[in-house]
Amino acid sequence: MSFCIATTGIVSLKASKINKNKFERGKVDEFTVESVDIGDLKKIKIGHDNKGNSTGWFLEWVEIDAPSLGQCLKFPCGRWLDKSEDDGAVERIIFPAELQTVEYIPFVPYEITVYTSDIFGAGTDADVFIVLYGSDGICTQQKSLCLNKREQRMYFERNSVNQFIVELEDVGDIIEKIRIGHQGGGLNSGWHLDRVTVRRLLPNGKGSETVTFPCERWLAKSEDDGETVRELVPSDIFTEKLMKDGTLKQIEEEVEDPLEVHTYKISVFTGDIYGAGTDANVFLNIYGDLGDMGERKLSKSETNFNKFERGQEDTFTIQAVDLGILYKIKIRHDNSMFSPDWFLEKVEILDETTEESFVFLCERWLSKKKEDKKIERTLYEQSYSGERNSLDDSSLSISSQDSNANLNEPKKSSLVKAAEEGSLIPYHITVTTGTEYDSSTDSRVFIIIMGPQKVQTERLWLDLPEGKDEFADGSVEKFSVWGLDVGEIKKVEVGHDGATPESCWMMEELTIVVPTKGVMYNFVCKCWLARDKGDGLTSRVLNILDAECVNIGIKILYEVTVVTGDIESGGTDASIFMTVFGSNGNTEEMLLEKNGDRFERGQEDSFILEIADVAPLRKMRVRTDGKGTRPDWFMERITLRNLTNQEVATFTYGDWLSKLKNAKGSLVCEMPAVINDEQMMEDTTYTLQVKTSDIGGAGTDANVSLILFGEYGDSGTLPLKESNKSNKFERNQMDEFSFSEMLSLGDLCKVRIWHDNKGIAPGWHLEYIDVMDSAMDKTFRFQCDRWLAKGEDDGQLIRELACANNDILELKERTAYEIVTVTSDREDADTKENIWIILEGKMGRSKEFLMENSSKKRRFERGATDTFQFSSKNVGDIAAICVGHCPKDGKKSSAKADVFWHVQEIIVTEMELCNKYFFRCNVKIPLRYKRRDYKVFECAKVTESFASKARSLVPVKYETIVVTGFEKGAGTDANVFITIYGLNGDSGRRALRQKFRNLFERGKTNRFYLETLDMGELKKVRIEHDNSGLAPGWLVERVEITNSATGVTTIFPCGKWLDENRGDGLICRDLFPRY
Repeated sequence: MSFCIATTGIVSLKASKINKNKFERGKVDEFTVESVDIGDLKKIKIGHDNKGNSTGWFLEWVEIDAPSLGQCLKFPCGRWLDKSEDDGAVERIIFPAELQTVEYIPFVPYEITVYTSDIFGAGTDADVFIVLYGSDGICTQQKSLCLNKREQRMYFERNSVNQFIVELEDVGDIIEKIRIGHQGGGLNSGWHLDRVTVRRLLPNGKGSETVTFPCERWLAKSEDDGETVRELVPSDIFTEKLMKDGTLKQIEEEVEDPLEVHTYKISVFTGDIYGAGTDANVFLNIYGDLGDMGERKLSKSETNFNKFERGQEDTFTIQAVDLGILYKIKIRHDNSMFSPDWFLEKVEILDETTEESFVFLCERWLSKKKEDKKIERTLYEQSYSGERNSLDDSSLSISSQDSNANLNEPKKSSLVKAAEEGSLIPYHITVTTGTEYDSSTDSRVFIIIMGPQKVQTERLWLDLPEGKDEFADGSVEKFSVWGLDVGEIKKVEVGHDGATPESCWMMEELTIVVPTKGVMYNFVCKCWLARDKGDGLTSRVLNILDAECVNIGIKILYEVTVVTGDIESGGTDASIFMTVFGSNGNTEEMLLEKNGDRFERGQEDSFILEIADVAPLRKMRVRTDGKGTRPDWFMERITLRNLTNQEVATFTYGDWLSKLKNAKGSLVCEMPAVINDEQMMEDTTYTLQVKTSDIGGAGTDANVSLILFGEYGDSGTLPLKESNKSNKFERNQMDEFSFSEMLSLGDLCKVRIWHDNKGIAPGWHLEYIDVMDSAMDKTFRFQCDRWLAKGEDDGQLIRELACANNDILELKERTAYEIVTVTSDREDADTKENIWIILEGKMGRSKEFLMENSSKKRRFERGATDTFQFSSKNVGDIAAICVGHCPKDGKKSSAKADVFWHVQEIIVTEMELCNKYFFRCNVKIPLRYKRRDYKVFECAKVTESFASKARSLVPVKYETIVVTGFEKGAGTDANVFITIYGLNGDSGRRALRQKFRNLFERGKTNRFYLETLDMGELKKVRIEHDNSGLAPGWLVERVEITNSATGVTTIFPCGKWLDENRGDGLICRDLFPRY
C-alpha cells in the first residue's frame, strides 16, 4: 500500500520584499512564491544550506498567505536551525498552529494585460497599482502589479505589453470600472497608458471573458491634468465559451451603458478660529453607492495660491467614474510642514454632471495635538441616515447582499438585533498578568464561557487595544465582548494561540462580569499557560465553583440614541454624563463614550448601554464637564429603548449645555421621560423655607446646598444662594428660596443638606426646612434641631433629614395580600383543580390560602393571569412561598398522577405598604391529595414601595473601618472619600478626615462615624482618593461598615491598589460585600 503527499518541491527564498539583508535578528522578511496547487497546506519543511559565515539561524515562525485557498496559516517553530545548537538539525518540518489560522473568502485569479503607448517618454519605472470594481461598490484591495523594484524597471516600457496573473477578491460577474495609477517618485515616473484588459475565468471552467478598458492618457505630474491615477470604464467584452460539443464560441460585444466619467467640484472650508489653517498635504476619498474614487491628493486650489488657510474656501476639480449618490468621505492630512494642525469646517461636493450637491460637516480638528489627536476623519453626508459605525465596530461595507436596500434606510445593527432576541449578551472580562519572570505574552488570548448541557460561547478573542502589543507583567487588561447567553455559567476555558516554547503566560487573576445576570465571578488562578512551564498546557478549563461569586445588581440592555442639534458648532468633545431616574431608584452617573465621532453636529448616535433596572422611567439628568477644545454642546434629545420589552422613552431638551451659550450658563439639564406621548413627571416650582435656630452662634455665612429626595428620584444639588433676606441664615431667621422650572419629585422622603465651612464662624444650627411643591400643593416638613459644625455635636457638616409627614404610617398587625398567578402559555399548562399557597416571612408564616377553581369561573387556564385577595396577619418581608396543587372535591381518588399545573410566575403584593414580591417559577406542580407535597420558591425580586422606604428612614450612625494593606508603600497621604450604597439610597460622597491624625498608614486600621438616614441592606461601597500628596498610591485591604442601630457588620474586601501607576491604574474602586 502506498500513498502520495502533494508537495511544491524546494522553493528558494531569494529576494525579500522588505529587507535587503534577509534573515537578520528580530526582522520579518516577506517573499512571494508561485507553485502548483497542492490543496490544503498540512506542513512545511524549511531549512538552509549551511553556507556562508554565521550560518546558525533561530527561526521564530513562518506565515503563509494563500489567497486562492482563502487561508493565512502560521507555522510556529521557535527553534535553532544550526549544527551547533539544539539537536543540530538545519532543516525542520513544522505544522500550522490551528488557532492562528485566519480564513477568508478565497481570491480568484485575474489576468491583467497592460498596454503602454508608443509615444516618446511613455514608459515608467514607478510602482503601478490596480483596483477592480464590481457592481454595488464591491471592490478589491489595491494591488501592486510588480513584486519588486527589479520588475518595475523591466516592465511598462514604451510600446510594451505586460501580462500579470493577480489573485484578488471576487467582484462578481461585471467589472464596472478599474482604477490604475502610481505614486510617482523616481526619475521616469510619467507614464502614457494606452489600455488595460482584464481576463477572468467563467465558472465551472466554461471559458473566459476579457474586458477592455481604454485610457490613452498620461499618468504624470508634468503632463495632461497632472493626475497619476485614472479611473477607466470598459468599452467592449470578448467572451470565449466552451460549448457542449467541445468547440470554442467567440463573442465580441460592446458594453452597453458603461458608467460615465463625472466631474466633481470639491469646496473645502477651513474654520475661522485661531490656528485653523494648515500647510500639510491633504488627501480625500469620496464614497458613493456605486463605489469610491480612491484617495486623491488635493494639490492645486482653484481659488487660493496658499490653500487651507483660516476662514478660506478652497475649490478643487476631480474627475472620477460616476460614484452614484455620495454618502461619505474620508479626509486626512500627512502631518507634514511647520504647522499641520487643521480645523476643518465642512466639505461641499458638487457633481457637475447631475448638478447634485452634497454637504459633509466636520467642525473638528485634524491634529495630533488637539481633541482626540486624529488626523483622519470619516464624514457622512448631512442627510444620510444609514448606519454610521457608532453602534459597533463593524465598518460599513455596502456588500452585494444589501444592494437593493436604500442607502438612507436606517439599518439596525446586527448587535442590536442579537440583543433584542436575547441570543447575545455582553461579558466584561478583566485579566491580570503575573509579575514573575517571563509572565508576559504577545500571543492572542481567548475565552470560552460554558453553560449546562454543552451550551457554550464561541471562542471569544480578547484583542488588545491599539498601541498595546502584549499582556505585560503585572498589567490589568479589560475587555468587553459579546457572546452567546449560556444561562448559568458552569465552566470557563482560557487560553492563548501561542505555539512556540517562548509564548508562555502567567495568568494571575480573571474576573468575568455578566451584567444581564447581575453577577461577577473572580478566579484567583496564579497558573502558567505555557508549553514549557507548569503542566505544559496553553489553555485550561476553570470550574465556576472555584470562583468567588459576587452579586452586583442586574442591568437591562437599552439602545440609547443621542441626537445632537443641527446648529453651527453644535458638536462637542466634552465628557457627557447621564443619570436615569425611575420609580425603582436611579442609576449611577454613566459616561457616554465619545468613541471617535459621536455627538457631532446634526448626528444621531446609537449604542447599547447597560442600565440598572429602575423602570418605569421618570426622568434623565445629563451633564457635561465643560472641558475639551469644543466644550459647548447643543443637545436635541435622547431616546432609550428597552431591548427586552421594546418600551421607548424620549427625553427632549433642545438647548445648549454651555457656560457661554446657555442663558443660565448651565452644564446640567433634567428632562422628563415621555412614554407613549405621556409625560411621566409634572413641572413644578419648589419654595424652600429654611429656619435657623434661636440659640447662640446659630447663624452662618458658609455656602449652603441641599438635595431633595422623593418618589421619582432626587433634585440634584440646589445651592441656597438667593434668599428673600439680604443676609441669609442669621439667628432665628426664616429664609425663603424659590426654584422654578423643576420636575416634581412626588412625595418627598428626605433632604441632604450641607455647607462648605467657609467664612467667619461657619458653624450653623438648623431648626427645620419646609418644602412646598406648587404642582402637588403640598408642604413637606424636615425637622433638624442640630448643629452642622466642626466643633459641635458629632462634628459633621452634612445632615440627612427625614420627612416628618411620613411618621403617621403605623404598621397594623393585620393586612391584606393580593396574589397574582401567571399560568404558562404552553400545552397542558392549565388545571381545573385548586391551588394553595403559604407565605413565609421574616415575622412568621401565614395560614394556607386556597385559590379555588369553579366551573362558573375558570381559573389557571393556559397563559392566563388570575388575581386573588386574602386577609392575614402581617408576615413581614416575604422570603419564600410554598405552592401546592390539590383536587377541588378533596377526594384522594381525584389526585391523578399525570395532572399538572405549569406556573410561570407568582406575584404577591402586601396591600398596606404595597411592597411587591416576585417569584419566578416556570415549573410543573403535580396534583397531590396530601398537603406534604408542594414546591418552594424563593423570592427573586422585591419592589419596595415609596411608603415602605420612607417609613424606614431613621437616622443611623454607621461605624466605618478602613484597613490599609501591609505591603511596602501601602499608605497614602491623599484625601480619601467614601460613598456607601444601600437598598434605600446612598450616603453621598463623604470625606474621611480626623483632626491632627495621620490616617491610612501602612498596616493600620482607621475608624470613622458617619450619620445618615438608614440605607437598608448595604449593596456596595465606593472608595477613592484625589491623588494628592507625595506618594498617593494606596493599598486598601478591606472596608467594614457596622449599622450601630442593628449591630449588623458588612465586610467589603478589596486587596487592591488605588494607584495610577500600578495594575489597572484606578484610584476609585467599587467594593461588593462578602457574606
